[in-house]
Amino acid sequence: MKTMEEKILQWFPGHMRKAQRLIQENLKLVDLVIELLDARIPLSSQNPMLREIIQDKPRLIVLGKADLAANIDAWLKKFRDENLSAVAVDAVKGTGIKNLIALAKSLTESKTNKFAKHGAKPRAARVMIVGIPNVGKSSLINRLAGMNHVKIENRPGVTRAKQWIKIADGLDLLDTPGILYPKFDDADVALKLSWTYAISDEIHDLELTVCKLLETLAQKFPAGLIEHYKIEISTDGHDLLNKIGLKRGCIKKGGVIDTDKALKLILSDFRAGKLGKVSLD
Repeated sequence: MKTMEEKILQWFPGHMRKAQRLIQENLKLVDLVIELLDARIPLSSQNPMLREIIQDKPRLIVLGKADLAANIDAWLKKFRDENLSAVAVDAVKGTGIKNLIALAKSLTESKTNKFAKHGAKPRAARVMIVGIPNVGKSSLINRLAGMNHVKIENRPGVTRAKQWIKIADGLDLLDTPGILYPKFDDADVALKLSWTYAISDEIHDLELTVCKLLETLAQKFPAGLIEHYKIEISTDGHDLLNKIGLKRGCIKKGGVIDTDKALKLILSDFRAGKLGKVSLD
């Protein structure tokens, strides 16, 4: 039987190489790379190749889905202590977007000023957003573009003609495929990526994944489970799965727990933020 890591590697055939090529081809066109991370798993959603790819290009860390995450301030401080600019956003509600734009302008100011100093025609600063699957890249681009009523095509992974979108005065976004794919050599990282749906539910053992999630939540963030499901907490994932299945009526004929239904319910609740704010790295 294939391991979870082997299945994940098969799920991304050649995508690492393709993503790297796309980033490198477009890097010379931009002044700033915005790296979008999942605020619930800021380390696990980082791409290990990015620093090597962008080299000395300015980088802005954006912690997306901040409304679902705990310990945001601590993570922002960690990145800033590493001399990286960082901001937290909720692209759905628009929280943090103004701060993101202000930081992007600040980080590109020296580059755009060079044009004026050399007598060239001033141009807007240019940025590119990169992030792993399901990190919220499309939502963020739509939020930024929507501020200027510009429609964009939401088809991640599909190569299109390059399009510059004005997202603020003096700031343009390069709307081009910029998806980076995650590292797979760490089983713990793979689990976290599966919980947040960066990895398809079809390629791993759903019961094992959800039981591990329940055990982690019970240990670190039990309040969300207690409040949402009205159950007593234990340290055993299968026990929690059965309790939730019973409480939520996931029952087959004969009074047997409908495991598949319960698994999908729990994942859906977690991904929607119904089990409380979490920080899993």
